[in-house]
Amino acid sequence: MSSKAFEPAKLGALTLANHLVMAPMTRSRALGNVPNELMAEYYRQRATAGLIITEGTSPSPDGLGYARIPGLFNQEQVTNWQRITETVHHHGGHIFVQLMHAGRIFHGHNLPEGAEGVAPSAIAAAGDMWTDQAQMQPNATPRALRTEELARVRDEFVLSAKLALEAGFDGVELHGANGYLLEQFLSPHSNQRTDEYGGSVQNRARFVLEVTRAVAEAIGKERTGIRLSPWGVASDMPHYPEIDETYAYLAEELQKIGVVYVHLVDHSSMGAPAVPAETVATIRQKFTGTLILAGGYQTVDQIEAALADKADLVAIGRPFISNPDLVERLRNGQELAQPDFATFYAPGPNGFADGYTDYPTADGQPAGTFSPTYEA
Repeated sequence: MSSKAFEPAKLGALTLANHLVMAPMTRSRALGNVPNELMAEYYRQRATAGLIITEGTSPSPDGLGYARIPGLFNQEQVTNWQRITETVHHHGGHIFVQLMHAGRIFHGHNLPEGAEGVAPSAIAAAGDMWTDQAQMQPNATPRALRTEELARVRDEFVLSAKLALEAGFDGVELHGANGYLLEQFLSPHSNQRTDEYGGSVQNRARFVLEVTRAVAEAIGKERTGIRLSPWGVASDMPHYPEIDETYAYLAEELQKIGVVYVHLVDHSSMGAPAVPAETVATIRQKFTGTLILAGGYQTVDQIEAALADKADLVAIGRPFISNPDLVERLRNGQELAQPDFATFYAPGPNGFADGYTDYPTADGQPAGTFSPTYEA
């Protein structure tokens, strides 16, 4: 029996090798917030995915909330990302960069000199985060963005999207999920503004839509996607009464903008509440572009069920970490290797390649040949 998962798929003007997407996953290997050769090897190994969406990449210095995450706002970063996109394209893949401004999920130790944590409101998120200088520290309190500053922040996303095309990316995904800056505007828990960007559902969605519209106009709607996490609770984002109304409204407006895809993530496989089926159905009804679903998919049967229901593409996260040849393993019905959680965001005993580029293929062969030593 043929499997739709492994057949070519359309995404705007692109023809993808299959219906499988490598989900964006922070890996914290970008020393100095600059992509490097080790990252190029990591993405090369996984280029058999129909589409790769990169780890969260900040469009500005202020958005670099975590240790060792990459940016895309200066020429050095563009040049180094270009090495990665060329590698992925050379091996037959397609790649979007995920633009992620961390907003209030930050600590000052993780920001470069002159940068500051900013958010819709001056409300610190509960929880701690890693800093290389002082290990675990509480999330810091951000400064509330002034109304007149929002155009500048929007333009940072636009410039970064333009730089993404210069770096050779096939498109960009705006990170409107998981409690980062764009989602912080959507929630009344993190957005307690009294200007036109706070209060009603429409006002709280205003900045997300302004950013999305501006990016789509700058680089083309066929190159612009967005990730959303309705009912998600990551990064201290409690539920609120208007969740379904918020995402129904977003879906309608994103349809008008014409973005190439909406990427919905459900974290119930990691213990979060499931996204109600009715919520997904409403978004699917109101948004007719490509719908990518993510949420604990690990088997061909699960993927095929999603593709037969509402998904156009299926995104897979953690299995891609420990299975560089994941597409072939799934196609051949081979057992999946389990990841080393201790090296998700940090080096192992032998350096940053540990738990990153050193996972073997199903036949036991090394997936990569490039394992330089980096120092933190």
